[in-house]
Amino acid sequence: MNKQKLLAIVGPTASGKTSLSILLAKRLGGEILSCDSMQIYRGMDIGTAKPTEQEKAGVPHHLLDLADADTPFSCAEYVKAASSVIDELSAKGSLPVLCGGTGLYLDALLRGGGFEETDTDPALREELFAFAAQHGNHALHERLAAIDPESAAAIHENNVKRVVRALEIHHTSGITKSEADRRSRIPESPYRAAVIGLYYPDRTLLYGRIGLRVEFRAAELQKRALSIPQWPCDPALRLCPRFCFQSAPDIRSR
Repeated sequence: MNKQKLLAIVGPTASGKTSLSILLAKRLGGEILSCDSMQIYRGMDIGTAKPTEQEKAGVPHHLLDLADADTPFSCAEYVKAASSVIDELSAKGSLPVLCGGTGLYLDALLRGGGFEETDTDPALREELFAFAAQHGNHALHERLAAIDPESAAAIHENNVKRVVRALEIHHTSGITKSEADRRSRIPESPYRAAVIGLYYPDRTLLYGRIGLRVEFRAAELQKRALSIPQWPCDPALRLCPRFCFQSAPDIRSR
């Protein structure tokens, strides 16, 4: 099997993935594919640390700004879009360089295969999120552990979004998420991938970098918010419910 070559740069927030991926793409004749579940949304540039045109340094970037912030975008859709870009780059002799911290996306892409079709149930999702808010993340996670221990062991209880999705899969399809994942896998990946993981033995150094980023992004976000009349509602707000602005006047009064 003639596998397509690709490079992936992964690591925690503020670890230097973007700068390293751009450096390597320049040296290796590559183009960058975002592997970030939030950078796919238009208008979410600051909070997601989406690279600016200056930071891109002339290196083509793909899989940014694919959807509006109020439009659901699944892992399956990401894999389909990424596979298409990889095919195009490989055909013209460019190295695909994936960069991002969404491990679910990278794992789904590298393992290959299709996705077991599962329906969605928006009403159930809201019910489960409300249950977690009222009874706690641990209680919701226990519901998943009772029906799908394998998925429960792989998903942290604080990752409420993924816990809810696993419960939703079981509710709508009658099979567990772990079983759906098994059905979607193929024996061998279609890619020959080199994955570079950035690691900080001294966690205080990483925490310092994260702190600096938060301060900078918060200042940029406030500046942007003051310049617009209304603040858009987007999926990221579910990840940080206490950090929710309704309008620019609200921010001015705080």
